Amino acid sequence: MSPALDAFCKLYQSLSPDELQGLRRVYSDDVLFADPAHDIRGIDALVTYFEGLFERVQQCRFDIIQVMEQDGEAYVRWEMHFIHPRLNSGRPVSVPGVSHLCFADSVYYHRDFFDLGTMLYERLPLLGNCIRALKRRLNA
Repeated sequence: MSPALDAFCKLYQSLSPDELQGLRRVYSDDVLFADPAHDIRGIDALVTYFEGLFERVQQCRFDIIQVMEQDGEAYVRWEMHFIHPRLNSGRPVSVPGVSHLCFADSVYYHRDFFDLGTMLYERLPLLGNCIRALKRRLNA
């Protein structure tokens, strides 16, 4: 595993509010980070994003499941586990996902793929009931 990818995996396996400056060691200054809800440019904006994330959740951790790397690119399959007081009645939520990374000495491109409905919409009290009912009808 390349040093940049190894540093990325180690950071996410120990990511916490106290470890957010570690993002600066893993990502380039001009990193592009995207997920189903965000497009973030630059390391300062990425650190600010993670600071806000950790202010809203009571707990968050990532389990790295699989890593595939070739020629400065990687796909990292993970599962995120978190507790947010307003989602899922404050009970733990687990969301599987995949990160596509491009890197040289550091990660300069990071795109996350995960089901935002599973993570967020289905966990909201009223909207979640509607989405689950719609899924049941589609599966019938």
